[in-house]
Amino acid sequence: MRPSGRKLSELRQVSIETDVMKHAEGSCLIRMGDTHVLCSATLEEKTPPFLKNTGLGWVTAEYGMLPRATNTRMRREAAAGKQSGRTQEIQRLIGRSLRAGIDRSALGERQIVVDCDVLQADGGTRCASITGGWVALRLAVNRLMKAGEVSGDPILDHVAAVSCGIYAGQTVLDLDYLEDSSAGTDGNFVINGSGRLIEVQMSAEGSTFSRDQLAELLDMAQAGIDDLVAVQRAAVGQ
Repeated sequence: MRPSGRKLSELRQVSIETDVMKHAEGSCLIRMGDTHVLCSATLEEKTPPFLKNTGLGWVTAEYGMLPRATNTRMRREAAAGKQSGRTQEIQRLIGRSLRAGIDRSALGERQIVVDCDVLQADGGTRCASITGGWVALRLAVNRLMKAGEVSGDPILDHVAAVSCGIYAGQTVLDLDYLEDSSAGTDGNFVINGSGRLIEVQMSAEGSTFSRDQLAELLDMAQAGIDDLVAVQRAAVGQ
C-alpha cells in the first residue's frame, strides 16, 4: 500500500493553470499533488555568444526553491552567494530536456529562458518543472508565431517527465516525498510526445534493480507521460 493510497501506476492529481503571470511571454502553475511549480518563459532577442551568427536559437532554464517550499526553511541561495550543485544539475536537466523538443533553426537567433520556481515541494520537483516548463515554452512560442516573427512552428514535440521507482519492493509511478525518501530505486524519465527517450536518470538508492525491473519502470513511465501530455494538450489547447 502506498502512503497516499494511490494505485501503483497512478499519478498524483495533476493540473496546469496557464497565463498566471502578467508580464511573462508564457507562464503556468503546475500542480502535481502537493508539488507546485511556477513556470515562466521569457523571450530574448539575443543568443549566448557562442551562437552568434549561427542562425540557431537557444532554450535555457533556471530553477529554484522558495525558502518555505519544504517543511523547514531553507536559506535563499542568493543570500548564500552561490547555487548548490543540486540546483545547477536540475536546471541543466530542464534546459537539455526542453531543447530536445525544439527546432533551434526555426527559432532563429533568439533565446527563451524558462524559469521554474518551486512554491511547494513534495517530491518530483524536477519532473514537474520540465512538464510545466514545456507549457510555458509552448505559450511563448505561440506568441512568436502570432506576431509572425517565425515562419514555422519551432516546437517539434511535447516534452514531459515523471518519476518512477521501487518502493517497498513494488514498482510505483510518480513518487511523492515519503516514497522518494525511502525508495530502494529511484528514477526520472524524460520522454517526448512520440514516446522517444530524452533522458533517464536511475539510481539504486538502497538496493540494486534488474533489467526486467528497469523495463517495467520504463513501461510505467511511458503510461504516465501519455497522461501528462494529455494534460499539457488540454492546457495549451493543442
